[in-house]
Amino acid sequence: MAKVLLERIGSPIESAVDLNDYRKNLQEMEKLNSSYISKREKIKAGWGERYVERVHKKGKMTTWERIEFLKDPESKIFPIGTFVNYGIDFFDGKSNRTSPAAGVITAFVKINGRYSVVIANDNTVASGSWWPLTPEKIERAQEIALKLRIPVVYLIDCSGLFLPEQSKTFPGKTGAGYIFKMNALLSANQVPQIAGVFGDCIAGGGYMPIISDVVYMTEQAYMVIAGAALVKGGKSQKITSLIIGGPDVHVHLSNCADHRVPDDETALLKIKDEIGKLPTPANDYYRYGQDAAPPFFDPAEIEGILPTDYRVTYDMKQVFARILDNSLFWELFPNKGKEIICGVGRINGNYVGLIANNQNLTDHPVHKNMKRPGGILYREGIAKMTSFARACNDDGLPLIWLQDVAGFDIGPEAEKMGLLGYGSDLLYTISNNTNPVITVLLRKASGAGYYAMNGRPYEPIIQLSTPLTRLAVMEGRTLAIGAYRTKLDENFNIISTTQEEYDAVKKGMEDVEQRITKDMDPILSARQLDTDEIILLHELRPYLEAMVEMCYQSIGYRRVKNPRIWAMHDIKALF
Repeated sequence: MAKVLLERIGSPIESAVDLNDYRKNLQEMEKLNSSYISKREKIKAGWGERYVERVHKKGKMTTWERIEFLKDPESKIFPIGTFVNYGIDFFDGKSNRTSPAAGVITAFVKINGRYSVVIANDNTVASGSWWPLTPEKIERAQEIALKLRIPVVYLIDCSGLFLPEQSKTFPGKTGAGYIFKMNALLSANQVPQIAGVFGDCIAGGGYMPIISDVVYMTEQAYMVIAGAALVKGGKSQKITSLIIGGPDVHVHLSNCADHRVPDDETALLKIKDEIGKLPTPANDYYRYGQDAAPPFFDPAEIEGILPTDYRVTYDMKQVFARILDNSLFWELFPNKGKEIICGVGRINGNYVGLIANNQNLTDHPVHKNMKRPGGILYREGIAKMTSFARACNDDGLPLIWLQDVAGFDIGPEAEKMGLLGYGSDLLYTISNNTNPVITVLLRKASGAGYYAMNGRPYEPIIQLSTPLTRLAVMEGRTLAIGAYRTKLDENFNIISTTQEEYDAVKKGMEDVEQRITKDMDPILSARQLDTDEIILLHELRPYLEAMVEMCYQSIGYRRVKNPRIWAMHDIKALF
């Protein structure tokens, strides 16, 4: 019978990298980390202490207090969508308003030993209103829960759409109405949904909990199609929203809710109890007797291994050694397509497949005295990724893509070798595979290479970026050359007849380069949901632990083969 034989990879940091480079990288990352931590704290504060006090005066907890109360002791909260709408102002008719995190918190939270997707309106931001991209952020969290069949917990405290911007949230295909379709799809696929209603639940906020399996309402909560103000205006009735749709109505008359509870704490305890009734996670079953273990090398060292300058190379296997249990790895196709590294390891005790770009120079497969730069996709590496991705899908392994890719090889040789065809085969594979996929953009995520390595358009379970991520078609300088190619000679020197013409072309190229470089700020992609979350490099292992555990938590919805009968063994025997 075939056994999975994992081997130790990596080395102590003093021999893995030059220590001067390591210290320099750490210093630069510390500055970046500080900036991101400051931004996160500002977002988490919502509209500030004044609005926190308003919530407390009502006898309610803030949304973050609810989530902290809900999670298991000693466990971590893993937010996604933190930077949605970051830095964007919206006008409410009186002044400009921000919507930190789009006014809704979405996170992976361990509750009673089981990971759940928590979707919670931020009641310190316009009473939990829905802003532009709030629906899409909620739907993204629901989509992840649907793919992994893990419970959804709604903590609802929502006063409906932010009306001055309703045209951006109400009518579109993925506007507010699509949230309720996702509610229905989750229900149809037997994904548990539990709702706690804590305050205002107007219009869409009122519809959101109804399809849930269990709905709890506090004494301050109400669910209404239209609030008292609209009823007063439309029907001339002086009445309160609580009278229209409070627990007296929906628990005892309409049956739109199941239970009434006195306060926030009680509701959260009841939600914990409901999660505890679900089947226990299947992770131990799929570990096949292997305990979870930390990497042999410190995961925090990744911050000193990755150079902040995207042009400087590093050893990707040293990164593997700091995210895999005991730093053990089984490499497949080690002598083919060396610009790509792929193989199997464990994270938190469970098996995963990994594909990553080798950043170092590799031997040319035909021209023996030539070297090829790393981070570029060539024929053998593309074929290697396709075969390995298919094997992971067949064996039921979650697949992690670690991108640091500059794009596909170009030129006459690349075309003669049929890279278009090999790339299409890879795209077909990742489009049709059904195993859970996690994509991490470490540094470069350029051109079609970003697509081919399971970028966001190919629907990974989650896509994570880092402060170093540069997501774009190409680097700014290269794009500027392409944009002004008719003004350049074959060596990319400016062709001009006058100094004025030369200066105009030079300035135009510089402006393009600067704009593209600015556009590659990872916050820009995160604020428009082109990536799910920006994590710090020392958070990579914890996020992967949580994601892999979620991939194995539920049982019976996807094929997971015993390691003895993996297709991987056939690949190993043949190559």
